[in-house]
Amino acid sequence: MKSIFSIIFFSLIALPSFAQNNEMEAQPDSTKKILIVDASCGQCQFHMAGKGCNLAVRIDGKSYFVDGTSIDDHGDAHARDGFCESIRKAKVQGEIVDNRFKATYFKLSIPEEKKN
Repeated sequence: MKSIFSIIFFSLIALPSFAQNNEMEAQPDSTKKILIVDASCGQCQFHMAGKGCNLAVRIDGKSYFVDGTSIDDHGDAHARDGFCESIRKAKVQGEIVDNRFKATYFKLSIPEEKKN
């Protein structure tokens, strides 16, 4: 009987840890402009300084790390079409604050073209 209560107790504690905390809005704000940008891994594709792999966007030729969504929110970064292997187009909204892009909306807009 103790084991059943223990399993239930630990399940209730562990369950919330599996929920994703994605503050990204599902729909763009109609009062703000949508930008189409290059999106990729800042370190692997945009050659930005940093450790690990982090999502970045390139706006007007300048690269910015992204806050508000992460590289892992958009599939396997190391897959053939992942951010560490390719540069993708994305529709975004947000603002640049302290040399970082604070995203309020982020959506991959154009599917990766298949290479022969």
